[in-house]
Amino acid sequence: MLLSQCCAWKTELNGFTVVELLAVVTILGALSALGVPKIQQTVERARVAQAIGDIHTFALNLATQDTLPDKLSFGGPVPVDPWGNPYRYEKLPLKKKVPKNARKDRFQVPLNTQYDLYSMGKDGKTSAPLTAKASQDDVVRANDGGFIGLASAY
Repeated sequence: MLLSQCCAWKTELNGFTVVELLAVVTILGALSALGVPKIQQTVERARVAQAIGDIHTFALNLATQDTLPDKLSFGGPVPVDPWGNPYRYEKLPLKKKVPKNARKDRFQVPLNTQYDLYSMGKDGKTSAPLTAKASQDDVVRANDGGFIGLASAY
């Protein structure tokens, strides 16, 4: 009798049932399905914030220069944005004629008068008008520094 009780007790402690394991896996899957997109969203917002800060810093450095440089190198390599792409800097001519490569708003009016400074964003693609799909995720400097942020928010 003692032996049968011992064996019965052992079988109860052998492990989890398949139903219990499926329930645990389902709960973990649901939690990760909710958590992973939120984490990715937070990381993307942090990258945009870093790009905004970088562009603001570059603009402050450019404001202290006597003349605008031809490149954004500041004596070293061209800085890269949080997505690994180089920041774009285009010195605009002082002429009245607007160059083709100047960034433009939805009315095709140039964003800046002296220079364009921007990041190509997550996709690494860009186009001169901000209304183009390739430009929607760009982080831009507009209104001669009055706005720095996502092109889609401008």
